[in-house]
Amino acid sequence: MNKRLQQATGKSLIYAALCLWTVVCLFPIYWTLTTSFKLGRDVIRGRLIPGVDYVPSWVGWRSLGFSPDTIFEASTVRTEFFSRFENSLIISLGASSLSLVLGSLAAYGLARFSYRAGPLHNRDISFFFLSQLILPPAVLAMPILILYRAVDLLDTRIGVILIYTLSVLPIVIWITRDQFASIPRELEQAALVDGCSTWGAFFRVVLPLAMPGLAAAFILSVILCWNEYFLAALLTSSNAKTLPVMVASQTGVSGVGWWTMAALCFASVLPLVIVGLFLEKFIVKGLTAGSVK
Repeated sequence: MNKRLQQATGKSLIYAALCLWTVVCLFPIYWTLTTSFKLGRDVIRGRLIPGVDYVPSWVGWRSLGFSPDTIFEASTVRTEFFSRFENSLIISLGASSLSLVLGSLAAYGLARFSYRAGPLHNRDISFFFLSQLILPPAVLAMPILILYRAVDLLDTRIGVILIYTLSVLPIVIWITRDQFASIPRELEQAALVDGCSTWGAFFRVVLPLAMPGLAAAFILSVILCWNEYFLAALLTSSNAKTLPVMVASQTGVSGVGWWTMAALCFASVLPLVIVGLFLEKFIVKGLTAGSVK
């Protein structure tokens, strides 16, 4: 009886801790969503519960043209939002896809072949890639700006995609290298014996088994590219401006429009939540892919 009581108590504590952590993780999203329905006085007073502490208002969404009374009317801000959303979507997916292709090939080479550059070996080369994240982007601001102006890539999607690819490439290489290293070489050797070429073994055997790591690297790359602000603000002005730059523009001489910024932030974060939920199933499927030969 005491053993059952201890087990029940342990499970209760675990579930309580998980519930508490869930609240902590979801509270910023709840705060952002509820703030988008607040007036200025409600934001200042820190009202929390809509319908109890304050009366919800569409003021934040109305300023973006997404309220029920303005959704079917012409809105300059809504048009700008969709334009920035399109830029963020194309740039994030483009940079993440490009970094995944380049990074996975580099990671496969580091995991399967031995390299030597003087005293440096594979592990040193891998750490070199990861060490590029230590350098603050502000240090590279002036060289990048001068280079982009010389090659006419300022305020272009392709220019932002290229610099984002470089910024997330070290993370992709680091994640996928460990994934490739965990796959037994014997599986590739068996595929070669069965008649596959080197590329055939890579695409038919290695990639399906490495899919969880590739999916995780892709999700992380999309999130980093979607939320990046500094480089987007530096290299864009109008044509390729992204959502984070639009969110930051809500501050002005008259103060911060918290309700508008909250509505804009929630609308910006929502696609990431949907993508995460969709690719979560993909990761689980990838974990079981190739487990039975």
